[in-house]
Amino acid sequence: MHYQSVLFDLDGTLTDPREGITRSIQFALGKLGIDEPDLTRLEHFIGPPLLQAFMQFYAFDEARAWEAVNFYRERFKVTGLYENRVFDGVMPLLETLGNQGRQLYIATSKPWVFAREIARHFDFARHFKVIYGSELDGTRTDKVELIAHLLEQERLDPATTLMIGDRKHDLIGARRNGLDAAAVGYGFGSREELIAEAPAYHFETLAELHQAFLGH
Repeated sequence: MHYQSVLFDLDGTLTDPREGITRSIQFALGKLGIDEPDLTRLEHFIGPPLLQAFMQFYAFDEARAWEAVNFYRERFKVTGLYENRVFDGVMPLLETLGNQGRQLYIATSKPWVFAREIARHFDFARHFKVIYGSELDGTRTDKVELIAHLLEQERLDPATTLMIGDRKHDLIGARRNGLDAAAVGYGFGSREELIAEAPAYHFETLAELHQAFLGH
């Protein structure tokens, strides 16, 4: 793995945010008069930009979807942020990459203000040069735009940069910007979703991903 710079998605790649996101979606829907007692039915909200997800999954128009996003954030920023856990194996992987002299970044469609607080709280911010995310107004929630912005700001060479993620948005964002992508199978994207995007690498587990960087 020759890549000098490595971009990581956050949700489903570095952390399991299932509880915080689904409970905050449930809260937002409840505020809009929609009762969804089954949190597992809300897991497809993990990964894609929230505004579009509300429009897609509940047929909200944009104004109502923004209402839902704002209700979501009301709970997420005080409680949901912390209903999260770092996947086992992430910390040793980040230590390895840092020791190898690679530059690490986070590229998430989550607002950067939330992403940075999660990284601080769970003590992995120190491994990353910069944590990139969207703006609260929805700017750069699209992974294609976000990765393009990151590459430009950091003056990275796409040929020596790898994007690692668990959903198709990560893989599409990488491909459209000329980056190789590594799909991980332990997050929230189905095997079919990931294989359909033909990533350069596909790792079922964090251990496999780590081994690839060790050159074994």
